[in-house]
Amino acid sequence: MKMLWFHLMPYTELPDDFKEKHPSVWVDIHSSLFDPKRAHHMYNDFLDELEYAAECGYDAICCNEHHSNGYGLMPSPNLIATALARRTTDTAICVMGNSLALYNPPTRVAEEFAMIDCISGGRLIAGFPVGTPMDTTYAYGQNPSMLRERYNEAHDLVMRAWQEKDTFAFNGRFNQQRYVNIWPRPIQEPHPPIWIPGAGSVETWRWAAERDYVFCYLSYYGYKMAQTVMKGFWAEMDRLGKDRNPYRAGFAQVVGVAESRQQAMDLYTEPAEYFYGRCLHVDPRFASPPGYTTEATQRVGLESQVKMAAEASKAGPSAQQPSAMKMQSLARDMKGIVDNGYVIVGSPDDVTDQLMELAKTLNVGQLMLLMQFGSMSKDVTKYNPRLFAEKVMPRLKPLFSEWENKWWPKPLRVAERAALPAFAGSSPAAAE
Repeated sequence: MKMLWFHLMPYTELPDDFKEKHPSVWVDIHSSLFDPKRAHHMYNDFLDELEYAAECGYDAICCNEHHSNGYGLMPSPNLIATALARRTTDTAICVMGNSLALYNPPTRVAEEFAMIDCISGGRLIAGFPVGTPMDTTYAYGQNPSMLRERYNEAHDLVMRAWQEKDTFAFNGRFNQQRYVNIWPRPIQEPHPPIWIPGAGSVETWRWAAERDYVFCYLSYYGYKMAQTVMKGFWAEMDRLGKDRNPYRAGFAQVVGVAESRQQAMDLYTEPAEYFYGRCLHVDPRFASPPGYTTEATQRVGLESQVKMAAEASKAGPSAQQPSAMKMQSLARDMKGIVDNGYVIVGSPDDVTDQLMELAKTLNVGQLMLLMQFGSMSKDVTKYNPRLFAEKVMPRLKPLFSEWENKWWPKPLRVAERAALPAFAGSSPAAAE
């Protein structure tokens, strides 16, 4: 099993009364809440934490793209990935990912991903999300009914740009380019592995399955609520006549490990309640614009868990709307968060047992671990992945060893790579 350390980079200092006084953490969150001087320290802490996860032995470190929000401060994951490529050696760099429909032209994605692959020596995992409606429709003004068409065309252009050896012209509905000839080009051939993050859309997992890409279910509500989506994905693989290789699938899980269950509850209650109470406080008017969810997905009865959480939060967990019922009860307190399986917390034995169950029931070989969440301090953020790496990871690693992981980076041999430069920062005195 592959274990990837996924950082959302949340703003860690939203006020205590944020949920009561502000309608949403996304799209129209007020700019007065953002302190650039505090963000300077947050960004550098976040980068330290990602580099530390690489030192701890995680197979990959992950970043992603979001806009106009306090839930994740990464409008450009490529900037973060480039910084990480210079400060790590063997760890894969997973950019989960670039929202293709937002780039004009999409060859920008082909170029920047190729740069990251070159700088890192061939360690890039290229993620291509369709994107949340908060990011795509509201923050970036895209027509939701055309979003998937734009995405599909952009994907085709990027893939052709990576693989076509000669300069070519591209004449699509949304993109017209007389000369497509990207420099640089990726080290990995024919291209870096492609992972498709999604939140439960039928079209997303079907599209990923047809192209032999990894489908990554990015859920913050735990593996217990992921059964329907993952069963649908594997049913689609069966329909297409493909094998059930667990490495075809990824899943994101929030995890907090400590020496005992009580210590874990003590350490992670505050950051977990911050994350679910403030970072996921999304106004339902932004969660599902008309035209964003396709007819096929609606017929199956699937809904984005962000949408369900937003609607259930506004209506109250006892309301009888389908969304609220599907969310069971929207947990904001630690007991509910843990009981509903949103966060896996406990001793190394507790966490190992639950992740074993997750891996086997969902048949997932690429496990993305959110081990910094909400307002978690830097010290706790280092303690969590270190203990996991020491006492949980060795017991999970052997899972699925009988399968070949065909969707993992193929970097240059160590002898072919550039040496990692020593870091020489300025002293505080020099900066004064």
